[in-house]
Amino acid sequence: MTVDAEVAENWALVNAPLGEKWSGRTRYAAAMFFYKRGDMTAETLEVYRLCARLDSQDPLSIIRQRGVGRDWLARVESGIAPT
Repeated sequence: MTVDAEVAENWALVNAPLGEKWSGRTRYAAAMFFYKRGDMTAETLEVYRLCARLDSQDPLSIIRQRGVGRDWLARVESGIAPT
């Protein structure tokens, strides 16, 4: 798998629909991928970890409440995956 394909796959996973079974864990696994690449802060990753068992909880709302991950929020809201 190429880097671009891996990024695209994880981008789709980190944006998994809320409420689907295992979607919280799916988002967290993909968030870890982006954290390891340097695309996400530790504080932002921690929110995804906290939401991992809560499939219906939107991590982005908590990220906004905590005032962390502004760069990540901008990226997600723009819909443009990291390169």
